[in-house]
Amino acid sequence: MTKLLEVLLLDDEPIVGRRLKPALDKIGCRVEVFENPKEAVARIDKKEFDIVVTDIRMEEMDGIQVLEHVQKKWPRTKVIIITGYAKMDLAREAMGKGVFDFIAKPFRPDDLRRIIANAAEALGSPIDFSSINNEPAE
Repeated sequence: MTKLLEVLLLDDEPIVGRRLKPALDKIGCRVEVFENPKEAVARIDKKEFDIVVTDIRMEEMDGIQVLEHVQKKWPRTKVIIITGYAKMDLAREAMGKGVFDFIAKPFRPDDLRRIIANAAEALGSPIDFSSINNEPAE
């Protein structure tokens, strides 16, 4: 049995966590979902996650700030940014700061699973989700 991939999912829209957690559970991830960025950062301070998936636009703190916090605390952790605001300048800023990948809403759970699989491989913990059926777009 391989170790479960530890994933923190942060999005201020509750529906995102409700839809994506089961999709990531299916491929062997242990997912903790947060809607409040400050609560997510407090959890990150206590626990090292393999992957952090964060929305970029939130009220109290944005995804770039979450990315920077994760990188200072856990440099090995891969950060994936999701957003409904697919702007090239934001993508460039995130990539320049070392984000693992960037995905724009709407996307299918499979799109995120593919990026998670790439991040897992980069961490040396490959996962196989070839048996999972395609699911409708978010």
